[in-house]
Amino acid sequence: MADKLTTVLWFDGDAQEAAEFYARTFPDSHVGDIFRAPADFPGGSKGDALTVDFTVLGRNFSGLNGGNDFRPNECVSFMVVTEDQDETDRYWNAIVGNGGQESDCGWCKDKWGFSWQITPRTLLESQQAGDEEARRAFEAMMTMRKIDVAAIDAARKG
Repeated sequence: MADKLTTVLWFDGDAQEAAEFYARTFPDSHVGDIFRAPADFPGGSKGDALTVDFTVLGRNFSGLNGGNDFRPNECVSFMVVTEDQDETDRYWNAIVGNGGQESDCGWCKDKWGFSWQITPRTLLESQQAGDEEARRAFEAMMTMRKIDVAAIDAARKG
């Protein structure tokens, strides 16, 4: 039985490749059911993957191989909260190193165009602290691409 809410991501024929990458990269992630075309169709053949169910960090998704009509953009992103620099580096390097691209302030894009925010918990905590601590950490973050946990911690302390 399907969950009540599943996020569907649009792909141009490579939903299974993306799902397998996400499953290799993040814990509590796996590839689930793959629905394959039961017959040839315009733009595809019998046996092509039409949808791919997968889980990333315990959240359910479905990848729809819908063609090239739509492209992801930064209006939707996936924020992954990390506990330390090693975890931050691991996710960032996996995404960027697999054909993705860096952006500013802890954001990067995977090779399929989906945006990820690789966000150390210390950065979130700095913003919750407010006042000068938040300002210092924010200003430090604004100079970064991948977040440098030690630099954020130093900025928090002043």
